[in-house]
Amino acid sequence: MQIHLIAVGHKMPRWVLDGYQEFAKRLPAECKLKLVEIAPGRRSKSADVKRAIKDESSKMLAAIPKNAKVVALDERGKLWTTRQLAGELEEWMGEGRDVALLVGGPDGLSDECRARAEQQWSLSPLTLPHAMVRVLLSEQIYRAWSVMKGHPYHRD
Repeated sequence: MQIHLIAVGHKMPRWVLDGYQEFAKRLPAECKLKLVEIAPGRRSKSADVKRAIKDESSKMLAAIPKNAKVVALDERGKLWTTRQLAGELEEWMGEGRDVALLVGGPDGLSDECRARAEQQWSLSPLTLPHAMVRVLLSEQIYRAWSVMKGHPYHRD
């Protein structure tokens, strides 16, 4: 199984790239994490925000691999503990399909992206910077995998 982190944003600071890579590289081939960056829609004082979200949405939906399970990262989604995430990860791996995690831009995900998702997951009730979400996601997926495998990285 491959997990495709489809995220709006590019030209991230070095600390984001390093943080993301630190955990993504620890994951084994059976649970590989791949980042797919989507260029943000144009935003300015005169630009139409709805148009930017629609553009991002089209690119995100096009980037979803065929037959992948889609999980939208959204503040309205379910909050999971680390153990619950490990259970979800185990189910995803058991299904034998790739997984696409959708992370929207500064204005969130479109209704189309949320509708396409089979699950909606909220990382926190806090509003998180989108750059931080990449690092947090890679670490939490690695942590969930370590729980599944009984690896000592996660301590209760």
